[in-house]
Formats: sequence, structure tokens, C-alpha cells
Amino acid sequence: MNPRVHRPRARDLGIVVGALPTGPHNAITDVPGVLVGHTTIDNGADLHTGVTAVVPSQLGPGRWALPAAVYTGNGYGKLVGSTQVGELGVLESPIVLTGTLSVFRAADALLTYLMNRRPDGLSFNPLVGETNDGHLSDVRRRPITERHVLDAVTGASAQRPAEGCVGAGTGTSALGYKAGIGTSSRAVPMVDRPVTVGALIQSNFGGVLTALGVPLPVQELVPEADRTDPPGNSCMIVVATDAPLDARQLRRLARRAIFAMGRVGASYSNGSGDYAIAFSTAGPDRSPIPDGQLDPVFAAVLDSVEEALLNSLFTATTTSGVGGRVSHALPHEAAVRRLAAAGRLT
Repeated sequence: MNPRVHRPRARDLGIVVGALPTGPHNAITDVPGVLVGHTTIDNGADLHTGVTAVVPSQLGPGRWALPAAVYTGNGYGKLVGSTQVGELGVLESPIVLTGTLSVFRAADALLTYLMNRRPDGLSFNPLVGETNDGHLSDVRRRPITERHVLDAVTGASAQRPAEGCVGAGTGTSALGYKAGIGTSSRAVPMVDRPVTVGALIQSNFGGVLTALGVPLPVQELVPEADRTDPPGNSCMIVVATDAPLDARQLRRLARRAIFAMGRVGASYSNGSGDYAIAFSTAGPDRSPIPDGQLDPVFAAVLDSVEEALLNSLFTATTTSGVGGRVSHALPHEAAVRRLAAAGRLT
């Protein structure tokens, strides 16, 4: 595995999305009880892939399901377990993300984890999503094993997750640049008590990068990338919150997560499988927030997803992969110059 190079997040460069404050880590792990783990496979040549797991610690003895919903922006993808989430409105497992042709092995591995936790269970619904990292990684080798998945799930922590070229984002590209995993959060003041909204992204989709309304096309910022610009194919978005919401309301959150892709220039192409999963960790004794009070929660979803998408690009590093293809990192200095000239930096 190649050593990771630390690159600043969008906010570190003065790129601030929206007016709501972030949580302490500005990450999905700011939602109490939500953990994230990565397993990364990177041989420096033709394998750049991995596993990212979002693990709600509230799932356990006494509570084996959380309110949840899935929204499909474009269904050209594989989200194993999504139909049951849509039918029953509950999440019964950690959410695992990986590369396209490894999704089925990952689902079987997650099933092993669930069966070990509930030896008497007869039905399980592992939820596993993917994006296609075949531009940089040899997807036909299907390198993900059960051990990779179990390590990501059992090693998940409440710290700020690593971003960029890590886990399921190791080999992904978006909006013409090298991308990967990104995360962000928002603290939302509400009538009775504040709530937190967090997002984690596996970005791998097409379009022209736009930050705070300023276009940052790869052809202009990285001219040598013209012939190596990867095709866009998919985005997985996970939204977590401790706001008490039911499955219907969570689907409204998931829908807005897909809308947020448009803020950064997504093309929503035919081959892009764009999915959002939203779940609530609030205790079952709390009544859902009235719909009329959801506007600040909607704003938090839009802003946290937008910033997580930007973080997935700003933290990624240039990567050479299978077939000699290269996905170039977003050049910070050039991007900052354009944003400063437009008066958008904080």
C-alpha cells in the first residue's frame, strides 16, 4: 500500500459551504454512535480499490433495525439490499461500499458478520453499494475478500474518517479529477433540541466541477488531463442523523442528497448509478419532527453533502493505474485563485 499524502480539505482552503456550523470533526462520525472504517488495497500499479463501512453502533441486541430510506437518482448500479430497505423502511446492517464487481463478495462477507452477531437469525439484509473504479483498478480480479470487509466493519471508529484515496474511494474519479471518499457534518438548531446531520460520499461521477458556483474545469486547470479524463460512473451517498425521523421523511432527506450533486456540477449521465441512503439513530421513544420544521434539516443535508463531495476531490492525490491511465488531483492553488478572484473564499 502506498503511503497517503495529506491534502487540505475544502474548508481548510477557505471554501465554506452554507451558514450552519459543522460538528467537531466535520464528518459523519459527529452523529453520535456512527462509526466509519476503511480497508484499502493499493499496489501502486493495477489495483486501487477497497472497502468503506458506515457502522451505526445503535444496531445491536434490543434494537436490530433503524429507520432508513433509499433514493435512486439514476439506477445504473448495484445496491444490494435496497429493495427491502425501501419496502420496510429500516436499516438492519452496517452500510458497506466497494468497487462494482466486488459488491457481491462484500455482501456475502457482511452476511457472515450479521450471522455471527445473531446466531439464531434466519433472515438478514446486508446493504452494500458500489461505484466502478475500473478506470484505475483491475476490477475483474475482484480482490475484495471477506477479511477486507470484516476488518473495515469491526475496525470502524468514531474519529474523523480518512478521506480521498482510501477505502472504497481508492480508485475512483469524479468531475474529471481524482476523487474518493469525502465527509462533512452540520449542527442544526431545532425547537426542542439540536440535531446533527452527517454525510459520507464515495464519488465517481461525471460533469464539470463547480465550487461555490465557480466552474473549475479539468481541461483548464490540468491541460495534460485532456486525454485521460475518466468517464463518470456513479456516486454513493450516506446520510446519517440523530434527528427523530420516520422512513418517509428520511427518503425526503435522501432525495435532497442527490440534489446536492448538482451543486458541484454533476452531469447525472446514463451510466451513473447515483444513490443516497439516509438513516436515523434517534431513540424509538422520540416522535418524528413535524414536516413543517424540517427546512433546516434539509439545508444541513444539502450543505453537508456538497462539502463532502468537495472534500472527496480536494483530499485526493494523483493516481496512476491499470493500463497506464492517470487520474489527476485537483490543483489547489489554481482552484483557490479562481475562487478568490470570484470573491467566494472565507
